[in-house]
Amino acid sequence: MTTLPLAIPDYTVADFSQETWWLTLIKAVFIILFLIFNVLLALWVERRGLGRMQTRPGPNVAGPFGLFQAFADALKLLFKEDMWTRRSDKFLYFMAPAIAAFCAFSVFAVIPLGPNVSMFGHSTPLQLADMPVAALYILAITSLGLYGIVLGGWSTRSTLPLYGAVRSSAQVISYELSMGLALVSVFIMSGSMSTSQIVAAQTPFWWAVTLAPAFVIYCISAVGEVNRLPFDLPEAEGELVAGHMTEYSSMKFGWYYLSEYVNMLNVSAVATTMFFGGWHAPWPLSHVPVINDGWFGIVWFFLKMWFFMFLMIWTRGTLLRIRYDQFMQFGWKRLIPVALAWVVAVAVLRGVTAWVDTSMPVILGVILAIFVIALAVMWFLDSGEGETTGEGDDVTETFDPLADGFPVPPKPGQQLPPSPRARRAQPVGVAANTTVATDAQEETDE
Repeated sequence: MTTLPLAIPDYTVADFSQETWWLTLIKAVFIILFLIFNVLLALWVERRGLGRMQTRPGPNVAGPFGLFQAFADALKLLFKEDMWTRRSDKFLYFMAPAIAAFCAFSVFAVIPLGPNVSMFGHSTPLQLADMPVAALYILAITSLGLYGIVLGGWSTRSTLPLYGAVRSSAQVISYELSMGLALVSVFIMSGSMSTSQIVAAQTPFWWAVTLAPAFVIYCISAVGEVNRLPFDLPEAEGELVAGHMTEYSSMKFGWYYLSEYVNMLNVSAVATTMFFGGWHAPWPLSHVPVINDGWFGIVWFFLKMWFFMFLMIWTRGTLLRIRYDQFMQFGWKRLIPVALAWVVAVAVLRGVTAWVDTSMPVILGVILAIFVIALAVMWFLDSGEGETTGEGDDVTETFDPLADGFPVPPKPGQQLPPSPRARRAQPVGVAANTTVATDAQEETDE
């Protein structure tokens, strides 16, 4: 008895042989409008979704079900006063949000939204462009988008935006490494870095199934890449007001705001392309040719992309912001080593299958078992070292927060010296008794 695979076995690669310049222009305009429409939809879904999660109505006044609230916010940004700080570098201050928005809109150029369709008598794929290194193009563009954040914080010549920009640069670099390592296993299994070929290679199983550890690592890294809760530390309003966007207003702030949501769509689209079969319908609908081909591809791509968008919104309404040192430790001591170990395991798997005639489930089971054992050993060894260090520190370390000329917070295990104001706040009798007791204790110790 045979079972149906999770995907049809005849996935095809995009064919640009009949592409013309005006078809490319039409698709470029469509991508820009598609992203703007999805940003407006994301604003409404996030506010209504978070309202339901937190037992409050959310926007419900502007239009039916609050659908026009996003348009009202856009008009508000257009008509707000455009502030320019006196000490800022005017050119970079203006260019930083433009760089962030331009890089955000450029990622979708190589994302396949559907198969080849007939458009004005020409066969053209629902994809603006493709290249043998399309996945590297995505990673390069996302790295360039970091300059928009860094220059935005630096050009204002203000303290809090600079802190937010430095945090963001360290965060994006750290989590882009784990994201890139997660995608390397996809390149190895697909045999290509072309986005359309990666989609075509996901048969009979999507890479989210066969490369599950890489898929989980990518999802965590993507949240850190776009600065969303619980990883929105560059914009921690409790510490930095609004991070690198503190000194921005009107549409310059609007470009940053727009690029944040477009980047959410970008990482969701890349997850759909690399791990969720791209524009193909899920099993068992993938065996119905009518709804798994043609213009239906955009529908399936849209639904899969919004699955990841909802996961990020759900995460924001569920988890709390973590501490910055915990965040960086998690990236460098957990995600990157695990992603690197998984890449080695996948490379060994491909090498064994090329030279040894063994069934794929057996090899995959052995690799997964070795990977899980290695992960458990790494986890317990690291936790054991932390416990030993904690038990050995009988006395917490006292440090001077102003030793370098500016205040710094204490690290784990360090303790701030007592505040001189604490003695003034106590009643006179209590303060005197405390002083006498402290002096007597010091004499006893001597």
